[in-house]
Amino acid sequence: MEKMLFYIVDVFAEEKYAGNQLAVFRGGNALNDNEMQRIAREINFSETTFILSETKRDGGFDVRIFTPGEEVPFAGHPTLGTAHIIRTEILSQKNANEIKLNLKVGQIPVSFNGSVGQETICWMRQIEPVFGETINAKIISEVFNFNTNDIDERFPIEEVSTGLPQIIVPLCGLDALKRARVNKDKYFEFIQNRWAKPILIFCVEPHNPQNDISVRVFADCFGISEDPATGSGNGCLAGYLVRHRYWEKDEIDIRSEQGYEIGRPSLLFLRAKEKNGKISISVGGKVITVAKGKFV
Repeated sequence: MEKMLFYIVDVFAEEKYAGNQLAVFRGGNALNDNEMQRIAREINFSETTFILSETKRDGGFDVRIFTPGEEVPFAGHPTLGTAHIIRTEILSQKNANEIKLNLKVGQIPVSFNGSVGQETICWMRQIEPVFGETINAKIISEVFNFNTNDIDERFPIEEVSTGLPQIIVPLCGLDALKRARVNKDKYFEFIQNRWAKPILIFCVEPHNPQNDISVRVFADCFGISEDPATGSGNGCLAGYLVRHRYWEKDEIDIRSEQGYEIGRPSLLFLRAKEKNGKISISVGGKVITVAKGKFV
């Protein structure tokens, strides 16, 4: 294997060393599946991406995404972070308005604008959400050692996917969110034959009063005990909030915080709207490049 250029970026970060870390490799076409997986395991971030080609195919750049445990068809922060590197390092076009990534789930467009303050925000349009089974609160309470009254039973516990299925769990408050601890034996028993495997818990009591909602995501299924910022999961959550009229309206534009409990505070911007039975979803955030080097 030849030396490969790679970058480390912090995604959904308000400053360096926050948000969700991502390693982005160029020249991924020189690697086979096993080599990519071994590199992702060596890096051991939530995800590592490989840019297969630096020329467009069907208007987009071919990219693959790996967790430490397996390849995934879609993930949010790898999509934004990789688009940022293509824009700033490969194309050297910091004024580019949109870049498309060809992922296993399909082509995902990422746009760049300063719509939040004056700083550049990366926005990805996610595919329309698909809703799966609803789940009994008692089962989830056993996975997290919750009391059943920690779960907000006004809304369902539900499987949702915008490319990577998640289980969405509404909680009553921040105290329950902070106390959440996964019983791994119960967790793996629970997900054994289930479509959605990562679990997103949320409440509308944020740590930072500037934000609207607080989130945690657990994905031991992918070798990730807790994710600092989950673009795919928050996209699923945005669709869920609109579908169930969480705030009694068919459109949201909110700030979602994540990662506080593991020392990686993150901020995600969620927009969703339901019109004529279809839900459109965009998830945005900042990306900061923190390092570049060669993998030997």
